[in-house]
Amino acid sequence: MRLCSIASGSSGNCIFAGTETTSLLIDAGISGKRIEAGLNEIGCTAREADGILVTHEHADHISGLGVMSRRFGIPIYATKGTREAIVKCKSVGEIPEELFREIEPDREFSIGDITVSPIGVSHDAAMPTAFLLRQGEKSMAVMTDLGMYDSYIIEKLQNLDVLLLEANHDVHMLQVGTYPYYLKQRILGDKGHLSNELSGRLLSEVLHDNFKTVILGHLSKENNYEKLAYETVRLEIDMAENHYRAKDFPIYVAKRDMVSDVIEF
Repeated sequence: MRLCSIASGSSGNCIFAGTETTSLLIDAGISGKRIEAGLNEIGCTAREADGILVTHEHADHISGLGVMSRRFGIPIYATKGTREAIVKCKSVGEIPEELFREIEPDREFSIGDITVSPIGVSHDAAMPTAFLLRQGEKSMAVMTDLGMYDSYIIEKLQNLDVLLLEANHDVHMLQVGTYPYYLKQRILGDKGHLSNELSGRLLSEVLHDNFKTVILGHLSKENNYEKLAYETVRLEIDMAENHYRAKDFPIYVAKRDMVSDVIEF
């Protein structure tokens, strides 16, 4: 399996996930041109894409969705609530009805040789999901845009090989920053985004002996930076009440505006 962040951050998100025979995009929140260029950079093409999995309808996740789906006839997999919100979004343009595939949290489905498990998450969107992908004994998940986690999330993320996990903001940077009060409260709330600290704590709950790689993603441009996210998550792992340490696993930070390294396993 392969996982690659084409773009990941508060200004736009698009993740590639695939196998030798199946190619998927998770979100299309940057321009179609950038998505195509990113795919080409890792040896893929948009025409090969078998589906676009949409986490939710916010602009940084769907701004290039209409263009990509219409141009290449790529099916869109989204919950009922997300689909209805996308249809109301004029900037996406009209998407042919036949390109939508309705999905539900906790109901698995297959695309090619990949089994997809949507995971319900807490975010201020219509019906948001994260995604767990499996091929045989291999598994990976993309878990972003959630304000909190609970036992349900922890259970869903057990025994993964690779995890792309949100580390959106540093709490102190957000609190003293220039965002208006209501926006700060939204981000810090249960339907907002995971802080660096919460990201590290969640990661500590799902590490296991065969865990291979974690990628930190969806970093805020204004309220975080790569080294801070990286070091904070590492510290949380080292302080956790388990026998794992941050040095035991590769930890990468997804690039905000460029293609990150491809993780193969």
